[in-house]
Amino acid sequence: MGTDGMSDRPAKNFHQVAEQRKCYGAPIRVRASAIMDTPKLTLRVDLGSGRALGPGKVRLLEAIEKTGSISQAGRTLGMSYRRAWLLVDDMNNCFRDAVIAAQPGGIHGGGATLTPFGQQLVERYRAIEADALVATRKHLHDLESALRTRKSRRAATSLKRSVRASSTRR
Repeated sequence: MGTDGMSDRPAKNFHQVAEQRKCYGAPIRVRASAIMDTPKLTLRVDLGSGRALGPGKVRLLEAIEKTGSISQAGRTLGMSYRRAWLLVDDMNNCFRDAVIAAQPGGIHGGGATLTPFGQQLVERYRAIEADALVATRKHLHDLESALRTRKSRRAATSLKRSVRASSTRR
């Protein structure tokens, strides 16, 4: 993690740190095993001025609603408390109304809940996402039909290997 706590690249100055923390999270890293065989629509709503709301933040809000805790929601999604807290703080600073209401821990424990605005935000995002999926279903199916299957990808790779092997023998 970088010196800014948001990416692997260290920030060069204060303004770069501030830019990296604006309503965007750190880049999502995809493991090779997580690569899908079918096209999937991923929706991010750009709110202007470097602000955005995407699937990661919405999943975090839904996890906070379910668990009642920022730290537990973060653990559920495989992120640190600090990362989850920064995303929540970011969302609370992006909108006029708070998205999360949090009570500090201590003797009586802490907790976090979505505010009515936070619940509306999740509902609106999911409605936009559902409409976009309906609108793009045919196009996604067409893209899926155009994809090579895993077997044909392997066959192409093994063909390349055999061509390379035979050309090196000459």
